[in-house]
Amino acid sequence: MKYNCDMISDLIPLYIDNVCSQSSRQAIEEHLSECASCRELCESMRGSNTILDQNISRERDEVLVKQAKFFKRRSAIAGSIIGAVFALPILICLIVNLATGAGLTWFFIVLAAMFIPASLIIVPLMAYEDKFFWTIVSFTASLLLLLGVCCIYSGGSWFLTAATSVLFGLTLPFMPFIVTARPVAKRIGNNKGLLLVASYTVTYLLMMICIGLKNGSEDFFRIAAAYSISPMIFMWGLFALIRLPKWNGLLKAASCILFSAVVFFFSDTIVLLTYAGRTYIPELTFSTATPEKANGALCWSVLAAGVVLSFLFAIAGIIRSIKNNKKEISK
Repeated sequence: MKYNCDMISDLIPLYIDNVCSQSSRQAIEEHLSECASCRELCESMRGSNTILDQNISRERDEVLVKQAKFFKRRSAIAGSIIGAVFALPILICLIVNLATGAGLTWFFIVLAAMFIPASLIIVPLMAYEDKFFWTIVSFTASLLLLLGVCCIYSGGSWFLTAATSVLFGLTLPFMPFIVTARPVAKRIGNNKGLLLVASYTVTYLLMMICIGLKNGSEDFFRIAAAYSISPMIFMWGLFALIRLPKWNGLLKAASCILFSAVVFFFSDTIVLLTYAGRTYIPELTFSTATPEKANGALCWSVLAAGVVLSFLFAIAGIIRSIKNNKKEISK
């Protein structure tokens, strides 16, 4: 043996923790291959470290659980106190309504209105998991409830129009968070993009149908369809180009840029064809003397820029694909 056991035993803890130098590691391993007692010492130290790590991990988990329970209790207490504060205006309104003989009309409106701040303050405090998801859901439900109560007590017929408009407006910014939230994501799997685009489409169509029924105009649905087809084609087309082809990112970017430019170029054509049954192609001119010529110049400029940019991205995407194929072949 090149090294005595006392020196090796001093180095074994460093060897186990993998903090010794490479030369020391080699010397220790050579010694362990020849010395049974040092090998036994090394294995016993490994076992002791494993038990110690397990104890530390268990204690850490216990501390985290205790802290989580503590904060949950504090949140529940805070939520209960805030809920009691919100109950004060509801109680005052009830007393005033009964004292003045006005019945319970304003009471139900105030009661529904109190659910809105409660959804924004109490729900995040009381929800143990997915706080933002449940806050959005409760806020949307409370807002729709308030609209329904106000519509009933005002004797109006505008609830569906207002509710679908609010629902569409809330869907635009918040639906990306909804589809990625744990309660929804674990059920829809890899269909988050499809659900997102479908929710935009459904809420928009519901809004336009309710507005059209309330409006009562014969031309409303034809006008709405004329101006809605292009955005729908654009949204679903981009989703299909991003989701379906097995291309790299640069090729997908090229296809999306070209598709966007083409949809923009033919947007007026789609409107006129749907509403008036008349075909229209933007005039190839770069003059801004009239609104029609300015629109034609803008459309052709966007189309030309889209073609050039998509060509550049496509070339870069093809080069990347060739390089990736060469790497796979070389492997």
